[in-house]
Parts: sequence; C-alpha cells; structure tokens
Amino acid sequence: MTTTGHNPGNAEEDRMAATASTPAPDTHDGLIVRGVSKRFGATQALDRMDLDVQPGEVVALLGENGAGKSTVSHIIAGTFPSDTGSMTWRGRPYAPKSSGGAIAQGIGIIHQEMRLLPDLSIAENVFLGRLPMRAGRLDRAAMNRRAAEQLRRLGLDIPPTRLVRHLSVAAQQQVEIAKALTLNARLLILDEPTAALGSEETDHLFARIEALRDEGMSFLYVSHRLEEIARICDRVVVMRDGQCVATHPTAQVPVSRLVEDMVGRSIERIFPETGTPRDREVLRVTDLSSDSFTGVSFSVREGEVLGIAGIVGAGRTELVRAVAGVDPVTSGTVAVEGRPLRLRGPRDAISAGIVLVPEDRKHQGVLLDMSIADNVALANLDRVTSRGWLRPSTVTAVASDAIATMTVKGRPDQPVRTLSGGNQQKVVIGKWLERRPKVVILDEPTRGIDVGARAAIYEVIAQLARTGTAVVVVSSDLEEVLGLSHRVLVLSRGQQRGILTAAEATDTAVMRLATA
Repeated sequence: MTTTGHNPGNAEEDRMAATASTPAPDTHDGLIVRGVSKRFGATQALDRMDLDVQPGEVVALLGENGAGKSTVSHIIAGTFPSDTGSMTWRGRPYAPKSSGGAIAQGIGIIHQEMRLLPDLSIAENVFLGRLPMRAGRLDRAAMNRRAAEQLRRLGLDIPPTRLVRHLSVAAQQQVEIAKALTLNARLLILDEPTAALGSEETDHLFARIEALRDEGMSFLYVSHRLEEIARICDRVVVMRDGQCVATHPTAQVPVSRLVEDMVGRSIERIFPETGTPRDREVLRVTDLSSDSFTGVSFSVREGEVLGIAGIVGAGRTELVRAVAGVDPVTSGTVAVEGRPLRLRGPRDAISAGIVLVPEDRKHQGVLLDMSIADNVALANLDRVTSRGWLRPSTVTAVASDAIATMTVKGRPDQPVRTLSGGNQQKVVIGKWLERRPKVVILDEPTRGIDVGARAAIYEVIAQLARTGTAVVVVSSDLEEVLGLSHRVLVLSRGQQRGILTAAEATDTAVMRLATA
C-alpha cells in the first residue's frame, strides 16, 4: 500500500484528527457498544470501550497484542459477558449469553485458528450440530445442496463432499465463513483473516468480503497487517490499554499515523541495517528434493539474510523443514561449513548448528502449559543438566538470559499460554538463540503479532546477521522479505524459479517468478 506522510498543514486531516475519538451517533441499526469494561483478575482488559459497526461496512480494529481487541471481540461474539456497559444490535438491546446466542442473533466470529473437524466433509462441518433431517434420518442430499449454495456464493468451486483436511488454509477459512452464512450471520468478526494467506488468497478473500458487504453484511476486521487496511476497510478504530484511543472516518490513513495511535509514540516501520555478509559460506543446500519440492540449491554466508518467497503452496515451509531435518528428503545434500550432514531428524540438524523457528508456534514451537524456563530448558538440555539431572538455578539463569535477549514481557516461571502472541514468538526464538546456532531459520517469524513485537524481532534478525550468523527467513509478507534480505530465493509450485539480489528483488520481480 502506498501512503503519504502526515502533513500538519492539511486542514482536512487535522479536522479528522480532532474528531477521531468521537463515537458515531447511537442512531443506526448496526452494532453499538458503549462503556464496555472487562477485568480478568488484576488485569483490566477493557476500560469503558466504545465501538460502532454500521450496516454494510468493514471496520478495522487495530492495536498491539494486549490492547483489548480479542476481549471486545469475544464479548460481542458471546464468549463471555462484560462487567459494565451495554450493547445494541439492529436497534435492540444485545447481551448474548453464549456464542450460540450471538450467532442466533446474526453475529459470528471467524477465528485465526480454524475450528473445523478435518475428517468430516465440508458440508458436515458447515451443518455440524444442526444436520438437516428427513423422516428421522440425515438428509445428506439437502445438506450437500445447501452447503454448495454457500460455497458458490463465496466463489468456491469445491465439492461439498470433500474432506476438510484436504483443503488449503484459505479454503478452510471460506468454509468457516460459509458456516456462518448458513446461520444467517449479518456481522462477522474476522480475527487475523490473512495471517496464513498469500497474496492471491488474500485478493480472493477481499473480493468475497466486498461482495458480502454489497449485500449489506458488516465486518469487524482485526488485523496486524496495516498495509491491508486501506484496501478493504471503510473506517478504523484503534485500541490501546483496553480503550478506544482513536477512530478514523476513512481507512485512507498513513501507516505511520496508525502505528503512532497503537503504540502511543512515533515509530517508523523501517527495517534495521543488517550489515554486509562475509565471504565465508555457512550453509549450502545442493539439489534438494522431497515430495513437495524438487532440485533446490542455494547457499548462505556468514552474516547473510536469505529470504524465501512464494505464494502459499509453493513449498517454502516444506523446504526449510527438510533443511532442519524435520521432514525427509528424497535426494540432495545439506552441508554446514563444508561438511555434508546426515539428517535423520531435527537432532542431527541442531547438533550441526541449524535451528528452526516453525510457522505454527502454538503447536510446534512451544509447550503452552509449561513455563518460559521449562520451554527454554527443553531446547538446551545439554547446558542445564549435569549427569542427567536438571540444575534449577541454571535453568532459571538461561531462561532469564533468553528473556532479556528477546525483551520478553514475562517471568521465567510464567506459563507460556498466559503470554501474548508476540511474547510467545519471542520465547520460541529466544530458546534457540541460547544455543548460539550457526544457521537460524525463521518460518513466518512475525505472523499474527503486533507492530511493537515485530520491530523487536526485526532487530534480533539484524543483530544475528551483524554478528555473523547465517539467517533464512520465510514470510508471506513480501515487504518483510524484501526489507530484511540480502538475497531472495523464489519458489513456485515446488520449483526454484531464481535467486535475486537485493537490488533485483522488487515486489514485481518476485511476484513474476512466484506466479510462473
């Protein structure tokens, strides 16, 4: 998205800023939230929050992790009640006692993490809990027909009988939306809807949102991808510390202005200086192939950041998992400092100095119910044990070092589940950095985290490069890849399409190769 800087002399922008915190009048038939507060123990998650979503509009809800976005979303969606305040919906008092009560009144939420049953069909997932019956038996024909109608409405040419586990993430998201449509939803809360999508899938989702908006549906759009806001949203609401701190009557707001609203200070979204790579080669991948990609070759030098780009399904994640010894390969070699590795599993890669920060931090990166210290210890058992026994003081010391390095907002004994998404990701990265690795691979390192945590992770990546570590970054955020990388490897449908230098790697050049 192209934006212009804030111009103090622009009278119209100053007028907008002066009225930015003024809520809309309580006269429309959409959703009106007034004075809603919520406390969890000692934490004031929401503090007299005001919010409006009018019929047929898309409202962006922005804020750092912990700002209160999820709390207000779940109150609206009926997950739990507020402590104070009131809501109206379509001109009537609205206080759902459950998510089922909310959807019965036309409000649903599409979570970032899909909640479908993978071994059921699309139609079965869409009508789960309310299967159409006829003469006491499941009317499968009616179920499939009605599901197909909603899929066509969303522009999906997929048989309703297909199992969900065989769908892409983008298609699963559309199934979630189709499920809400069959429940006659009139307002959908979309929680980080593009976090797992590439550019083509994002374009398709936006087209569907625009079509549904034209039918009069409303959307509350929660996202950390500020560049998308102007493309799809009509208005912007910014939260900080549980309160609404700014509203903008248009989505055409400079990203720098939105960031200032979110964090309360001026922050430019710039990528830190990564330095100049050295001549010494650390990682070399030669003609590597698996069931998901073929014939990939590249090298990474000391202090170099190699970006890997491509649309979803190109084989990016499968490639780095293979290099890290997680997935098997059918041919090719991986060498560290000139020594070919025999990768029988992740342990062999870790022993050679290769670590992987996976794309799914909650299922692959951390054990949520264990403490920060225990998570760090699991990745560093050789450092925190003596003759097979854990040394608690060493565990705490190593964890404290990781917390300090990554500026994690948490204590060593704090369960990871209680941390924000950004701090969870910092724990995943921090536990591996304690090993002083030679090669750090980061798959979607900033997915679903706020701008403040994102800037901190960018600085860690830059610091790794400046101190001579070889870094590989996979990201669906093309700006991120281009902003961090010295070179960019582009994949398309499991094939290597080229490696571009920083000077060659424009968004146009990358996408041309990625769609080849």
